[in-house]
Amino acid sequence: MTVGSMESAQLFDAGAKGRGLRASKELNIGEVVFAEPSFAAVVFDSLFTQVCHNCFRQQPQLHRCAQCKFAHYCDRTCQTACWDEHKQECGAIRKTGKAPSENVRLASRVLWRIHKDTGIASDSQLVSVEQLQEHVADLSQDDLQKLQADVKSFQQFWSYGRKQHSDDDVSHIFGIIKCNGFTLSDQRGLQAVGVGLFPNLCLVNHDCWPNCTVILNHGSLSLYLLCTRIELRALRTIAEGEELTVSYVDYLNTSAERQKKLKEHFHFDCTCDHCTKHINDNLMTAAADGDGAKPSAEKVKEVTAFSEKCLEKIEQARVEGDYQEVLRLSLQCLEKQENVLADTNLHKLSVLSVVSEVLSYMQSFSEAAEYAKRMVEGYAKLYQPNNAQLGMAIMRAGITHWHAGHIEAGHVLICKAYGILIVTHGSNHAITRDLESMRTQTEMELKMFRENKDAYHIMRATALKMPMGSSIKGV
Repeated sequence: MTVGSMESAQLFDAGAKGRGLRASKELNIGEVVFAEPSFAAVVFDSLFTQVCHNCFRQQPQLHRCAQCKFAHYCDRTCQTACWDEHKQECGAIRKTGKAPSENVRLASRVLWRIHKDTGIASDSQLVSVEQLQEHVADLSQDDLQKLQADVKSFQQFWSYGRKQHSDDDVSHIFGIIKCNGFTLSDQRGLQAVGVGLFPNLCLVNHDCWPNCTVILNHGSLSLYLLCTRIELRALRTIAEGEELTVSYVDYLNTSAERQKKLKEHFHFDCTCDHCTKHINDNLMTAAADGDGAKPSAEKVKEVTAFSEKCLEKIEQARVEGDYQEVLRLSLQCLEKQENVLADTNLHKLSVLSVVSEVLSYMQSFSEAAEYAKRMVEGYAKLYQPNNAQLGMAIMRAGITHWHAGHIEAGHVLICKAYGILIVTHGSNHAITRDLESMRTQTEMELKMFRENKDAYHIMRATALKMPMGSSIKGV
């Protein structure tokens, strides 16, 4: 797939949804529909010293731009590749004495790029940046005040010869960014590190149960100037002429919550099948249905309210770094939820995710593995089969089982995660390359375990640098 090629997709009138993209040929599962470099992209303010401003990788000991002392890069290669985009920003930062917010930096980069290349940066770009949706007229009063503050900050920062822009023109660009900005993750897909604008991707409409997914490919450090780009990948076979869709929000919300988020942020009413038919809402709010008596509606309401308050306290403890308190609150909440909320209930899944994560952090892997198993079983009943979030959750559960010494379960989960992420991320992504290495390693360990369990346990104990018979349960 050539970066920028749009041979597999074409622009069309999607009726009430406005413009859209559809497949110009039949697409196979996992196929890259198109790959697109950013029109402009910036690192988040909070991570500007930890993430390369060119390839968006998190790296230790980044090299700082000697002129503005703000931009950071992996090395000279990344700095050279980014200079064309950074040079106007660099001069403006030196002139004003400080870097503005990420929104202002991105708007500035967009306008600098428009002045340089016009709003269409390549022959394969289907519409000009200025023609993208912006919905400024639909903003709430609070959002409008934030936008006006950004416009004021932009006007103080902007520098491009004598060229100036009216507040309305700048507001238009900020509106486009708010509606169309794509969050960029680090090379492992674990943390959001920046935001960018990808004009062709902006034309792909939403569906809560989409046929495509978007991932960020950070390029290759071994190939000079191979750019960071998004890839639109097919989650299933897509027929020629079928509309291409992605999900703008996480599916793990009830239909009413997803519709509310979409209306607030993107200003449209979602009418996809999963919203109009409320598919899986019953599972997401389900009460426990075990061998005992089914809990009353009043009991479910009480435990749901308790869970919501508890999750707020858990998040606060996480922010403060008090992981013992996170664990205490989570276990207390799970105890309250037991026999009341089902394992597909969103509140219970949230707590299961936190418990497995914090126990893994504390290296209580066997306990973490039990909670991770319940979590992925719940996710699997809700997410579509090739969902990237499901794949990442199964990967983490597999690693947890592996670290707990449950090599058979760990290998099965890692293989299952690989099967999903090879579709959503492709074979050359850092995540799938890591998973391939894990799959090979766990396969080797599983063979050793089946041939000689004692030898396997000795090998594990040595690798973990812990005495035999220590706290790993179930080994």
